[in-house]
Amino acid sequence: MAEKEPDGLLAAGGDLEPIRLVNAYSSGIFPWYSEGQPILWWSPDPRTLLFPGKLHISRSLAKRLRQGRFEISFDLDFNRVVSACATVSRKQQDGTWIVDKMQAAYKRMHILGFAHSVEVWQDKELVGGLYGMSIGKAFYGESMFSLVPDASKVALVMLTKRLLAWGFHFIDCQVVTSHLVSLGAETVTRQDFLQLNQLAVESEEKFEWRQEAVTTNDA
Repeated sequence: MAEKEPDGLLAAGGDLEPIRLVNAYSSGIFPWYSEGQPILWWSPDPRTLLFPGKLHISRSLAKRLRQGRFEISFDLDFNRVVSACATVSRKQQDGTWIVDKMQAAYKRMHILGFAHSVEVWQDKELVGGLYGMSIGKAFYGESMFSLVPDASKVALVMLTKRLLAWGFHFIDCQVVTSHLVSLGAETVTRQDFLQLNQLAVESEEKFEWRQEAVTTNDA
């Protein structure tokens, strides 16, 4: 049973071994903690989801995508994306929750085929991206970064388009932000999320994630 305060805190302790992470995400639970804390496990209520078929792309973002100034790749440089998410400075945030143990855990999950990244390139430089976990037809977004305007939005849009083509049920965004709402994310109750999640993770279909960089108007 998840605690109401802090919102969704379920348990503390344990480890970040692959089997524990797979079981946790399959049960609608994710780790999130800071340096010096025990591993904290969360299942917030409400939960923020982006359904691929409900993606909203603003006119300005659509124009930027058509211009083809960005290139997009998948699983081309997972480690750099994770490192960038951990080190990029963010407003109203001191330090990072993507501590060394978390980075190592997700890098291992990437090798095992569960964790994936989207890279956004401009003039051959990595300027944005995101990473997360994929089980069945559910994608669990973990973190994103942007070094130039709209780069993280571009990453999320291109990921969503790919997941729509693959028949994924949702992207779990965990908690709500105005950034996500602008792209069409919505909140559901924990109970509804757990039901949706159970259906999504049952799929045993496999997908080819890796893709070399192509411009956004070709992706």
